[in-house]
Amino acid sequence: MRLVGPALLVLVIARTPDPRAILRAVAAASAGPLLLAALLNVLNIHLKVVRWQAILRVRGIAYGTGRAWVAFLTSLYLGMLTPGRVGDVLRARYLRHDADVPYSEGIASVVVDRLCDLYVLVVFVAVGAVRYAPVLAGGLGWITWAGVAATALGPLVLLVPGVAEAVLGRAFARLSPEGGGGLVRFLAAVRANVGRPLLFTLPITVATFAVNYLQGWLIARAMGLPMTFLDATCLLAIASLLGLLPISVSGIGVRELFFSLAFPMLGFAAADGVTFGLLVFFVIYLVIVAIGFVSWQVAPPPSAPLTSVGK
Repeated sequence: MRLVGPALLVLVIARTPDPRAILRAVAAASAGPLLLAALLNVLNIHLKVVRWQAILRVRGIAYGTGRAWVAFLTSLYLGMLTPGRVGDVLRARYLRHDADVPYSEGIASVVVDRLCDLYVLVVFVAVGAVRYAPVLAGGLGWITWAGVAATALGPLVLLVPGVAEAVLGRAFARLSPEGGGGLVRFLAAVRANVGRPLLFTLPITVATFAVNYLQGWLIARAMGLPMTFLDATCLLAIASLLGLLPISVSGIGVRELFFSLAFPMLGFAAADGVTFGLLVFFVIYLVIVAIGFVSWQVAPPPSAPLTSVGK
């Protein structure tokens, strides 16, 4: 299924009147804004590391910034290469190795981390879906609004006592080395981050998205496109949601298809949309994958507990 996205990219490029114009536009993009956009990845990652540390502190877990960066980057590398970024759960392995944190607690911290992203994203997507309603007609519109609804309503099951235990009980009993106790600890950790902790985690999540959308705006400026920051925000928000579909890796193909449909509505060529999508992939996703790959080589996923490290 992951080949559907790349196939869509090939189809979109093939249907472009002048496919070589896309390569020329990529090559002609200004280096300055692209370099600044690439450097902003460091700020974005650091904000997410700080948020993850805050989530852990709610449960009394202190995790050093240096080691948190390593765990985050390495898991981010695997996450970027898996549909839905399921590779992010690798962080639980680092926590287990470095600080003897139970897997249920580690996975809970990752789940809360992802839920913060999803709930902030859904707000931006809703704004974008309204703004680009003509483009999101038909099947694409249904997929977008279904994604908004699923994102908003699906995770709430974790917060309802009794329901979450019934839904997740068998899975934890079968997969978790902690058995039924793991589920209790997992749900307690997730629910502990609801309420006052959100006063910190949600604003910092908004900041991470703002940095990401600034990167998109800078990429548009590098292409010479007079795109507003609001349009960059709406475009990237919807593309991020569509990129979570398990038909692509890092949203490639799906993102370019959406941009090719949305850009004409903004007065730009469809080829500009494909170029914009490819530059987003190169400057944001590919740079993060490269940094994560280096982190993986320097500090690969640990294989055995060693609690003296990172405490």
